[in-house]
Amino acid sequence: MHNVAPSLLAADFLRLDQAVAFINESEADWLHLDVMDGNFVPNISFGQSVISQVAKDCTKYTDVHLMIEDPGRYIESFAAAGAQGITVHAEACTHLHRVVQQIRAAGCKAGVALNPHTPVSVLEDIIEDLDLVLIMSVNPGFGGQKFLYRSLAKIRQAYDMIIVRNSPAIVQVDGGVGLQNAQKILEAGARSLVAGSAIFKADDPAGVVRQLKAISANPTALV
Repeated sequence: MHNVAPSLLAADFLRLDQAVAFINESEADWLHLDVMDGNFVPNISFGQSVISQVAKDCTKYTDVHLMIEDPGRYIESFAAAGAQGITVHAEACTHLHRVVQQIRAAGCKAGVALNPHTPVSVLEDIIEDLDLVLIMSVNPGFGGQKFLYRSLAKIRQAYDMIIVRNSPAIVQVDGGVGLQNAQKILEAGARSLVAGSAIFKADDPAGVVRQLKAISANPTALV
């Protein structure tokens, strides 16, 4: 089974209460929260104070994606704000294993994200310690970008590494995910679909979530 994680970044920021209510009432499993600092990525989104307010009303799993430099400085504060899972970028961590340990110590599930240019091999020495591997299928920083189809090979590589190493991690995919490519993404081994514009900009957001949830795909490990 896979989960669907609508990204709050694509919601109407004047009506975040309505967006959270929609997530609660929909078939979505997680709420994906993209934190951007204007340094690691060019955009700036929101931080702990917004997440704290959202987490109070959200009944779904709060999946926080830190697209920020030196994320180790903020792990405890995001956990305190209500993050249940925290994903950091391998490219932003000088001491990646230490940051993953920090996330675990803060009581959260630990994830590591990889930008499109970063090979899956950087996870070789840490894969057993992860709960989630996030494959970025666009260059991070802005919503509404087109899916990079070469990401399918990386999803497969991450999935196979998880199987071979008996890691508890699942593969999540973020960037340009929608009904047009979800089947292929799941067949490659993904188990978590982050979708922003495809859901929040749709005429029937709940219907899109329902259709994404209904897709059936069973990857066969290449081991």
